[in-house]
Amino acid sequence: MSRFLILVPTEFELRILLPLIEPSVKAAGGDIAVCGFGPIVAGIGTARLLAERKPESVILCGIAGALSERLGIGSATTFSQVACYGIGVGSGSDFQTVGELGWDRWNAVAGSTTFGDVIEIHNQGASSEATSSKDRQLLTACSTSASQEDVRLRLRKFPDAVAEDMEAYSVAVACQLAGIPLTVVRGISNVAGDREKAHWKIEAALEAAADLLLKVIR
Repeated sequence: MSRFLILVPTEFELRILLPLIEPSVKAAGGDIAVCGFGPIVAGIGTARLLAERKPESVILCGIAGALSERLGIGSATTFSQVACYGIGVGSGSDFQTVGELGWDRWNAVAGSTTFGDVIEIHNQGASSEATSSKDRQLLTACSTSASQEDVRLRLRKFPDAVAEDMEAYSVAVACQLAGIPLTVVRGISNVAGDREKAHWKIEAALEAAADLLLKVIR
């Protein structure tokens, strides 16, 4: 059992993060693992790692795209909510979320954990100094925005979202089912919808995420 488990979606992100965080994570009694890329693999990978390693808390760390001008490229932040876009009915302007349809995401026994389109995560187990940003919503999708029209449609459904990723919601579901606190740290690598990689700052975003993560585990 580890005090906490750092989850990173991809080996690419891990290669940049590992030399920046590994000594401090190990010294603090933590562990580091790759959970997988995208909402399906990340959710399954997280559930498996939680069962194997039994951490007291989890921190998801990686990159995300900004949906709001409040988040600068190359910065990093935590989130108080994660939301899910793309599971429901229809596409484009006709898309309806699971919540809008009145469907259940988890058909378990009465009184068990349930999941809406938005999950509150509260950054439990993290220092208040490092997670002072309140009411920041991270939107998880199966595919990231390819245009400003994609961004517009997502914000139409989730106007509080300030960034998008592809893993946080499924990781949050796995953690809540296991009763394990979750903190999400994301470095902002690009503006959502901008697919011109020359504008992206992936290394700067991951360096900022590493700095924030080290504050979280103090």
